[in-house]
Amino acid sequence: MEDWDVDLAQEIAQLFRRDLTRLLQELEAFPDDETLWRTGPGVSNSAGNLALHLEGNLREFVGRQLGSVPYQRRRDEEFAAQGMPKAGVIQRLRGVQELVPSVLARLTSDSLDATFPEQVYGAPLSTRQLLLSLHAHLNYHLGQIDYRRRMLTNGGAIDFVQL
Repeated sequence: MEDWDVDLAQEIAQLFRRDLTRLLQELEAFPDDETLWRTGPGVSNSAGNLALHLEGNLREFVGRQLGSVPYQRRRDEEFAAQGMPKAGVIQRLRGVQELVPSVLARLTSDSLDATFPEQVYGAPLSTRQLLLSLHAHLNYHLGQIDYRRRMLTNGGAIDFVQL
């Protein structure tokens, strides 16, 4: 394995660790359980649903498919769930925060270059390409969660803890 490949796997793991920490900080900034599950005009998914969707996405594609961690995804339930306590959502995401970087940090040059086991976007992608897409997906929904919280609470930006 090339040194830069080890560095790349470590860097990807660090990016996910940082942004999953930010996701947890956003969820903790919601004032109560009810607000986590509210939506606004023209918005169909609550922050709680988006958080569960990110959990399912990362447990499936990183945990199960790359880390061989048993998981049965129920994507419809990610968007149908309502009213779970905020502490329960946070606990589930803390598990993802531990799982994802540990799986990613173990990836080898061959596994990064390999075709990802599933055609997620209708065409074959390398594992490296899929991980970049998953990171973008995480940050897209992280931004949505931030704006939902701000709109529902008249709150401002939060100060992220630096890693």
